[in-house]
Amino acid sequence: MRLDKYLKVSRLIKRRTVAKTAADNERVLVNGKEAKPAYQVKVGDIIEIAFGQRTLKVEVVDVAEHANKADASALYREI
Repeated sequence: MRLDKYLKVSRLIKRRTVAKTAADNERVLVNGKEAKPAYQVKVGDIIEIAFGQRTLKVEVVDVAEHANKADASALYREI
């Protein structure tokens, strides 16, 4: 699954267009490297998202095409 779609489905970022913009502006790192929106997310990847002064670091636990609000947090684990 594409990085921008994963960020939206997991509800780490609210909209896919915002996720794409964040990746384009080098605010998203995957496994310590800058990642493009088309990066294929795999289980075990470490994603870091810079939100201004704050950085969120998560590990991908599952990749699902769709997830409801209650199940979205099960797709990742905060580090």
